[in-house]
Amino acid sequence: MSKDFVKGLRHGFPICLGYFFVSFGVGIMASRCGISPWVAALISLTNLTSAGQVAGIGVIAAGGSYIEMILTQLLINCRYCLMGLSLSQNLDPGFKPVHRATVAFGITDEIFGVASGQKEPLKPTYMYGMILIATIGWTSGTLLGGICGDVLPAILTNALGVMLYGMFIAVIIPPIHDGLHNLAVVLLAAAVSCVIFFGLPQISSGFAIIISAIVAAVIMAIVKPIEEDEETVESPEQAKQPAAQNGMKGEQA
Repeated sequence: MSKDFVKGLRHGFPICLGYFFVSFGVGIMASRCGISPWVAALISLTNLTSAGQVAGIGVIAAGGSYIEMILTQLLINCRYCLMGLSLSQNLDPGFKPVHRATVAFGITDEIFGVASGQKEPLKPTYMYGMILIATIGWTSGTLLGGICGDVLPAILTNALGVMLYGMFIAVIIPPIHDGLHNLAVVLLAAAVSCVIFFGLPQISSGFAIIISAIVAAVIMAIVKPIEEDEETVESPEQAKQPAAQNGMKGEQA
């Protein structure tokens, strides 16, 4: 067992513990929706995404279509593509394409946070160790939550299910510190979701999530667009000027 793999296991152990307790609530939710504990655990094993998995279980429970499921997962999980692109800037030369494709499966918010904080280039064995132990925590917690959801009394499972909402609050609160516009996006999405829930009940929960997210994002993109730093963004003509000036200096010399 390599030193980097053990280091990945050690860094991923706190993530494993957190995932175990949060996914316990996911397992309870799956049990309430009529999904067996083993199927819920298989979903966790093959879909290492908290918000996406919860939304997917909701689509399944509502009898949603495959199109709803695909769009929901793409919308919720597209952020992982950006995380992967960010981590790709600090990869060890030994990160072959097969390693990139395998590690991409296991990138989550927490794994990205720990990996991006490493000063040395990321090695495949380090990422495998961290992803492996985090996956074990997420899958085992879902399985145990599903089993307890079938055995424990409803009053207790309802109390344990609060952990799931705590997870979403933990996801929402940190970005709000970066600016009130992030809070505005959350409130807009919640408002649109309420309008759909009370005014358009014929729309399924899967499409409600998609519509709420898109409407909130579009409105805030219009009201509060991301401003580019004019000092750091150069046009192609501006980029050519220094090179041309250097060439003139060389000729004069």
